[in-house]
Amino acid sequence: MKKFMAAAVAGLGLALAAASAQAQAPQTLAQVKSRGILNCGSNTGLAGFGVPDGQGNWTGLDVDFCRGIAATIFNDPTKVKFIPLSAKDRFTALQSGEVDVLVRNSTWTMSRDTALGLQFTGVNYYDGQGFMIRKKLGVNSALQLNGASVCTQQGTTTELNLADFFRANNLKYEVVAFATSDETVKAYDSGRCDAFTTDASGLYAERLKLTAPDDHMVLPEIISKEPLGPATRNNDAQWFGLVKWVHNAMLNAEELGVTKANVDEMLKSSNPEIKRLLGTEGKFGESVGLTADWAYRIIKHVGNYGESFEKNVGQASLLKIARGQNALWTKGGLQYAPPVR
Repeated sequence: MKKFMAAAVAGLGLALAAASAQAQAPQTLAQVKSRGILNCGSNTGLAGFGVPDGQGNWTGLDVDFCRGIAATIFNDPTKVKFIPLSAKDRFTALQSGEVDVLVRNSTWTMSRDTALGLQFTGVNYYDGQGFMIRKKLGVNSALQLNGASVCTQQGTTTELNLADFFRANNLKYEVVAFATSDETVKAYDSGRCDAFTTDASGLYAERLKLTAPDDHMVLPEIISKEPLGPATRNNDAQWFGLVKWVHNAMLNAEELGVTKANVDEMLKSSNPEIKRLLGTEGKFGESVGLTADWAYRIIKHVGNYGESFEKNVGQASLLKIARGQNALWTKGGLQYAPPVR
């Protein structure tokens, strides 16, 4: 009987190990290659991060990230299908396999990282929650919002942050929540509430949609940490690594001075870090199922992180957001990438 039980336990152990190995087996990259296109979960429309124009052409910081992933796989940044997802539906869409990756200004939190079957691959934008109000309200600080009504979007971290802020400062407020960002912005614009709260980057973007943008201001307080980044399902280590290293490659390229304009010339560089990054030395793409020139493809088609930041949300954009925390670590910011070696 003991031998039978031992054999049964051993058999169960082997079965569980096999199931675990199968669950961890690379699969997403093969599916994307077979399909011939990357399904990228994106915002329904947030200026600077992910928004389509009238012809359906998508632009934004998160859009560039998706195009970077496509470039590493297909050497073609256009092989992306952008799937607009609401805040409420975004994680379910990733869990179900509707999208291969979620790149949609989503905050990396402990509960999302440990309880949803997802993995955040890094932080492509350091943000924090703020408030926007009408200038005529005569308010210069969020601490003056006692008794205010505040518009926010359901299914986001902003609701809890809002409650925490008012509770911590012993202030009263009324929350007016809506299912989508468009509904939230329209409600604020129409006067349904005194203030509008979301990530500070989102406030600058959404202000452009208001009837009279110059009549509104973003208050100075940042009331939360909002590390925004891409997410993958947690059952595919190879795909997780691939997505993570797209961001790292773009950061390393900026730090090393490799740009979209000079990347071909940089192929001749004798700098060992540049040689490894661009694939003229070593085969670092193999471990994530890519070719040796995987990072070259990203930079050639999309550019480095700084280039993407400036044109989409920085000084070359309508938002004109300062690099701030999103500057490279060598320039006083938080953006830091492990080396390719």
